[in-house]
Amino acid sequence: MSRPNPALLFGFLVAVIVILAGVTLAKGGFFIAKHEGDTLHLLQIVFRMASGEWPHLDFMTPIGWLAFAPIALFVNLGMGIGHAILFSQILVAFVLLPAVFWAGMTRFAGALAYLFGLVVLVLVMALVHGEAERSVSISMHYNRWAWAVCYVVIVLALLPPREIRNDRFDGVMIGVGMAALALLKVTYFAAFAVPVAAALTVRGAIGTLRVAVLSGLIAAVAVTILAGAAFWSAYIGDLLAVFGSEVRPQPGAGLRTIIGAPAYLGGSLTLVMGVILLRQADEPVLGLVLLLLTPGFLYVTYQNFGNDPQWLMLLAILLLVPSPRPELVNGLGWNMKAALRLAAMAAIAFAAPSFLNLAYSPFRHLGLDAGDYQAMLTRTPQHRDLRLPVVRANQVNAGVALDGPGSGLENRARAARREETLTEFRGELMPDCELQLGLIAWFETIVGDLEEAGLAEGKRVFAADLFSGHWLFGDLQRLENGAPWYYGELAGFDSADYLLVPLCPTAQDVRKQILEDVAGRGTGLVERRRTALYVLYEISER
Repeated sequence: MSRPNPALLFGFLVAVIVILAGVTLAKGGFFIAKHEGDTLHLLQIVFRMASGEWPHLDFMTPIGWLAFAPIALFVNLGMGIGHAILFSQILVAFVLLPAVFWAGMTRFAGALAYLFGLVVLVLVMALVHGEAERSVSISMHYNRWAWAVCYVVIVLALLPPREIRNDRFDGVMIGVGMAALALLKVTYFAAFAVPVAAALTVRGAIGTLRVAVLSGLIAAVAVTILAGAAFWSAYIGDLLAVFGSEVRPQPGAGLRTIIGAPAYLGGSLTLVMGVILLRQADEPVLGLVLLLLTPGFLYVTYQNFGNDPQWLMLLAILLLVPSPRPELVNGLGWNMKAALRLAAMAAIAFAAPSFLNLAYSPFRHLGLDAGDYQAMLTRTPQHRDLRLPVVRANQVNAGVALDGPGSGLENRARAARREETLTEFRGELMPDCELQLGLIAWFETIVGDLEEAGLAEGKRVFAADLFSGHWLFGDLQRLENGAPWYYGELAGFDSADYLLVPLCPTAQDVRKQILEDVAGRGTGLVERRRTALYVLYEISER
């Protein structure tokens, strides 16, 4: 098959971006349907960065600077946060466009270049993280962006050029791409750095590898000039702190489940079969590097919430690249060209629910009824373009234990391991309750009550819970060196004026750990306010 027509391919890629961008922006705002907690996490980081703060240096997070910098850029240009999120995705798509076009032109023949480009751009511009659940969400957008970069980097490193060749250009894009992964989410860099280097080495592209390493180092120097040398040690410190945390050792299923559970086994077997078939089809380099990529594919899937194997479409594309001799068969008599295509079709079938959900999400977003939504940040006019369902914003639901004293079910509590989350603080047993829905109403009501009591203006609150975004909803100040999500350390506690203890937190185990850590410090506390929702302690001494 001949290489794709350059004008047609470039026009197709631009058309994909323009269509998805137009559909996305036509709604007039960003309407999410789930993951409010993750969205508040993103907002805290973006607003901090827009005010001049740097992640790791000024606040704690294991996610990289590049994951939020495009959004912060548009906020600084005066956009509301909803439009800033949407325009950031369009910006990333256009930044990646030259690399996607180059990879398509130099590595693929015919329609495969168009499929590759479509998949990468859909990953960038989708309005859901994946899986098959239909709700719109910006949660974990950096995972999609990182997968898109991985597709380009892996293809350029693994597949040899066809008719057009420029080793230096390949090296620059691979090196900058790997640097981008390190600054998006370091999991991807760690998972694929060795396979990418191995791919270049085994196919003899040593010059490309040298340029890639040099380009990556130049990108790192550029970040160092912008942020300072302390940025890297602070980044590593945040990563080590999260790695050692007991709060959230993994965001989903265990590694063995990701490999062998019913929902994943088909994809895992297709991956293994793909390696075997490539070796039998006289594609030893492709088979070897795909084998080296396998641990990275599985590990990244394990590390990402939802455990969505976004590598399946890449696997399918790689299996469609070889064109074995028509007469080539393996020991079982299988025609290798047909076998590889059947394996690719299997990978596409397993990937289809998630990919179609990604591709359709901007159109689903356009079809939402705006009348069912309200602003997430009601007190910030500029940012009222970020909206969520009225019912979801105001309906407050909780899971409450029914096996407490006097229930007649007391003998069940021990078997249910209630003691693992039940918390006693300052001689008081905290309620056995976890908030399940209504996070926005919860924050707004607590902050409003603090303001009415004259306890909010200019003050900083450290919440004994997973989320601590109260400052987004009123006159409170954000914590210095705080963390938008609790990762197992009392980040920002030293700057807090108050300790807020929710009586029904989003995570009881987090509340318990925080209060145990505070008690272990011997912090002086004076109760200032008690309501049906929280207890507020003023920090008198540390």
